[in-house]
Amino acid sequence: MTETKKNSRFSTLLTGGFLVNPKVLKHWPYILFLCGLALIMTTSSHNAERKVHRIAELRREMKELNSEFIDTRSRLMNESMESKVIEKVNAAHLNLQQGQQPPKVITVKD
Repeated sequence: MTETKKNSRFSTLLTGGFLVNPKVLKHWPYILFLCGLALIMTTSSHNAERKVHRIAELRREMKELNSEFIDTRSRLMNESMESKVIEKVNAAHLNLQQGQQPPKVITVKD
């Protein structure tokens, strides 16, 4: 008898017959509410994971851009040195000469 009872319970579980049991039927709103919460939690988890990956990607890109900025700034500083400018002017045959006097400073009084 216990064997048939176990088989009956197992078949009821497999067929979903326990879901229409009057004792379970009154708890359906609560079960659906819990399923909705589980769905919301899963969606939120996926969204958070996507944002974490995007943040990591943006940080990687920021490091690359920062390195590029530092490289460009150092090249600009090197190219704007007085000796480099004189060298380029002479190479371009522009017939420019360096001033003998330092530039004059203009001050404005209020």
